[in-house]
Amino acid sequence: MIHKYNLRGYYILLDINSGSVFEIDNITYRILDFYPNMDKQYTVKILESEYKIEDIEKAMSELDYLVSEGILFSDDIDFDDKLNVSEDIKAMCLHVSHDCNIRCEYCFAAQGNFHGESMLMDLETGKRAIDFLIENSGNRHNLEIDFFGGEPLMNLDVVKGLVDYARSKEKESSKHFRFTMTTNGVLLNDENMEYLNENMSNIVLSIDGRKEVNDRMRKTVNDQG
Repeated sequence: MIHKYNLRGYYILLDINSGSVFEIDNITYRILDFYPNMDKQYTVKILESEYKIEDIEKAMSELDYLVSEGILFSDDIDFDDKLNVSEDIKAMCLHVSHDCNIRCEYCFAAQGNFHGESMLMDLETGKRAIDFLIENSGNRHNLEIDFFGGEPLMNLDVVKGLVDYARSKEKESSKHFRFTMTTNGVLLNDENMEYLNENMSNIVLSIDGRKEVNDRMRKTVNDQG
């Protein structure tokens, strides 16, 4: 699976499974609308009115090379198989919410759902993730979990349950957990700020500067600043 986007004049290409990131040119960006899902001749026919044929063919050859190297259109990961962990894990990012309460203009996560179904992580899934982290952390004592989204405060009850679960595992596993959260802050109130202050080692609060800039770039689901 690939994801491509245009940001401030830069054309960016991301291969999801390999984690490869490329800065590409306009012609390659356009080619990927068609190729390799469609054959080369058809792609050339569509784009020959916009670009020179030799430039189109050269760009497709470069894409073919990246595919052959396994860093573009790489094989899907089979999450039913046990992950091959080559070294000890020390940290984990838990996407506890594939949903968000605002609609940022530039959102890399497609307004929180990552081009999928809007959903919240259930407690049991999070517990299994924590178990996986413990089992694959080797002799590491200090482990870190970052609660991420979407907007993680939309699933704060599960966050609280996972913090409690991790703490309950510390003594028997000889681990110590450090928790962080990345939030847009919209749902902050006195009660949950008190909880976060007591339980999170760090909060990443995203904001876009001055009020007029923030309200222009970050709208609610009702298109309000």
